[in-house]
Amino acid sequence: MSETTEDNGQPAKRGLQNRHVQLIAIGGTIGTGLFMGAGNSIHYAGPAILLVYLTIGLFMFVMMRAVGELLYADPTQHTFITFITRYIGNRTGFFARWSYWLTIVFMGMAELTAVAKYIQYWLPGMPSWLIQIIMLVVLTSVNLVAVALYGETEFWFAMIKIVAILALIVTGIIMALTGFKTPVGDVAFSNVWQHLSLFPNGVGNFINAFQMVMFAFVGMEFIGMTTAETDNPRAVLPKAINQIPWRILFFYLGALFIIMTIYPWQKIPADQSPFVMVFQLAGVKWAAALINFVVLTSAASALNSVLFSASRNFYALSFQSKSAFLKPFRKMSKTQLPTNAVLFTALMVGFSAVISVVPAVTNAFSFVTSASTDLFLMIYILILIAYMKYRKSDRYMPDGFLVIAPRVLVPLAIVFFAFIFVTLFFNPDSRVPAIGATLWLVIFGWIASRQPKTLKK
Repeated sequence: MSETTEDNGQPAKRGLQNRHVQLIAIGGTIGTGLFMGAGNSIHYAGPAILLVYLTIGLFMFVMMRAVGELLYADPTQHTFITFITRYIGNRTGFFARWSYWLTIVFMGMAELTAVAKYIQYWLPGMPSWLIQIIMLVVLTSVNLVAVALYGETEFWFAMIKIVAILALIVTGIIMALTGFKTPVGDVAFSNVWQHLSLFPNGVGNFINAFQMVMFAFVGMEFIGMTTAETDNPRAVLPKAINQIPWRILFFYLGALFIIMTIYPWQKIPADQSPFVMVFQLAGVKWAAALINFVVLTSAASALNSVLFSASRNFYALSFQSKSAFLKPFRKMSKTQLPTNAVLFTALMVGFSAVISVVPAVTNAFSFVTSASTDLFLMIYILILIAYMKYRKSDRYMPDGFLVIAPRVLVPLAIVFFAFIFVTLFFNPDSRVPAIGATLWLVIFGWIASRQPKTLKK
């Protein structure tokens, strides 16, 4: 195993192999939203949902290429958030590193809550808090043993999602070619473009679909966190990122196209999983249990990635603060893992188990989780700004892993993410969390402004 030294940290063991990174990248591209929320997305936009996924996929790819170019130039970093501090300044970096870490923690709490809900499908009498503690202990142990075990776990979690989507696509194609009939009509590719309209349910619902789909992609950037612990990162990282568009085209657009082939898009219910409906049509009586298992592994995968990503962010964060409280988190274990950072992150995520037994806190928790998710858009904008400043710095690597047409696509991506954030205020369901995220920006931004301009070594 080769090693790398982070700017402000100890060596990180390179225990992830190419196959781990490739499957982690695929798994990070496919969220539970596809399995459970596809019907709702189609309900909002009809066949135009394909255009929504394609547009967001394009700009997420631009953001990932920017992250990739930064990490390619300096693959020793445990987190791309470091580049915000380096190229924009310590005050903005302070806001970004704490906001991002807390956002990931809240994301982990939400995923842990979801895991308990999915397990209760089979064990309805088991308390949610107990399920959460057991699952958290298991996945924390995975993250503490070796980075290779984390990679192996994510490999198989991702494989389950891939097999489920491939099964859906193959089933749909066979149905279409054999003239299969459903209770609502024939299975035919023409169902997709029959009565085609860009705004079948109005412009407002079309725009709202962007919000829903956007948050299905949140977490894709976690692939960048694996760089410092990957064998030969400058060979592996470009492959993982460059395949993102093809994964989006095949897994997302392919699955949605087949769903609308099987069911006329006007007749797909918003409150049911199309995956369950399709597999039930194919004669799989236990389709609901099957998809529940898939989304369970998807949520567990997201939680596993949260523990990995948040702990690496917290490890890097501990070197960028003078607080005595954070000094213990600078330590690496004998196996070169940030053990203290992993344990502290797991402890924070574990608060969801406490919240689950205090009903009065549940609504507040849902609000904070939704508001923190909106902060991802701010982080994406900041990393793109940092990238633009990197291109003008003396660290710029002209022969590195370069973004395509950066002068055009990067500013467009910034405008696009800002547009998504603004639209949140026009949707009653997303307005309050958006206000919460804005308050976080104002209040924590003011706290960040009180920090030193530059990060002192």
